[in-house]
Amino acid sequence: MSTVLFWFRNDLRLHDQPALLAACAPGTRHLLPVVCLPDEHQVTPWGFARNGAHRRSWWASACQALAQALFELRCPLLVCTAPARTTLPALARAVGADRVVCEDIAAPEEQAEVESLRASGLNVRTLWQSSLLDPETLPWPVRQLPRVFTQFRRAVEHAGLCPAAPLPAPGALPPWPQGVPARYLLDPANVLAAFAGHAPTADARSAFPYGAPPLHGGETAALCHLEHYLARGLPTQYKRTRNGLIGLDYSSKWSPWLATGALSPRTALAQLRAFEAEHGASDGSYWLWFELLWRDYFRFLHLQHGDALYRARGLGPERDTPHDPAAFTAWRTGRTGQPLVDAALRELAATGYLSNRLRQVAASYLVHDLACDWRAGAAWFEHHLLDYDVYSNQGNWLYIAGRGTDPRGGRRFDPARQAATYDPGGAYRRLWGTA
Repeated sequence: MSTVLFWFRNDLRLHDQPALLAACAPGTRHLLPVVCLPDEHQVTPWGFARNGAHRRSWWASACQALAQALFELRCPLLVCTAPARTTLPALARAVGADRVVCEDIAAPEEQAEVESLRASGLNVRTLWQSSLLDPETLPWPVRQLPRVFTQFRRAVEHAGLCPAAPLPAPGALPPWPQGVPARYLLDPANVLAAFAGHAPTADARSAFPYGAPPLHGGETAALCHLEHYLARGLPTQYKRTRNGLIGLDYSSKWSPWLATGALSPRTALAQLRAFEAEHGASDGSYWLWFELLWRDYFRFLHLQHGDALYRARGLGPERDTPHDPAAFTAWRTGRTGQPLVDAALRELAATGYLSNRLRQVAASYLVHDLACDWRAGAAWFEHHLLDYDVYSNQGNWLYIAGRGTDPRGGRRFDPARQAATYDPGGAYRRLWGTA
């Protein structure tokens, strides 16, 4: 009978977990759930940490909730402070594990991490589970994904594709194996608290004031937020309010939990469909489906293009990629002199969150007005965003820069016009001290 290491990555939940259920298939006698903390000291090419304080705190919150849920199933979460490529091979040898099971992540660094485990002699099984739709059910092979999102969406809707029903959380798990070395027997709560460090104090101005109930990072909080959002009928107004700048309810705020995997997209959609069945579909509820499809599209682009999405030129021809370090510093510190952009960057730094509308405006200004490298901006968003998602972050920055799949060849947003449209009275700019 086998011992399996289950490696949690961006799937910090128990509900709708095909990979976890596969790890517990008949024949698995012992299961060791493991999470490896991200390296908080890793630095980007632009000179700042990859994982900022907001991201670390939110991720730690999700892991703490997962640790509690697994403890209640009598199969505790093992928290490792060293990278997976060094920790998992040693741990597998110590407990006699014959394989590792984890979710498949199609981004280059995450793929390299799995390959390093295989090179060490580990048998690693990866399962794709982060999208609504199974790539195998698409109207074409994923390598032939349409270049334009609208074509993708229309084909999916014309084919009537629907996600599989979400899976329930397991009611029981196999027990731990014997022989886990003492150096791995760490108290998850203590380790995660240390990892989170001095978590930023929740800013009352934030559109997503995380850190206290009900905006905890864990699975239970995610499911409660989803239920509460639907119970108040907010999907009906989503399309009308989604470009808001202030407050919790202008958008769904599902993304922070989707990003860590504390919420399954299939669960979110299944409950949205149940809401529509009871209250009727609307433009707003359709637009939530539309946004979830965009999320899928950026994932499938990674399956199609892989490393090419990380080149300076992206999917386009070779071209110059200018960069002005001084302008970039002014941008990321909210000191460009452009009031709406500066307000956005101040909110991002103070809270780890930013509306979708302002993400586009800020990204456009960096690339098209300040002539800076889009990859620097993508890295700055990665540093801060609670809802950082490698697929969507890369895809959206490429789109704005005209180096991805935008049929218009890039998007420039006029900040003055955007302010007049979405902050006509200047309330947002006053809130963040730029008006």
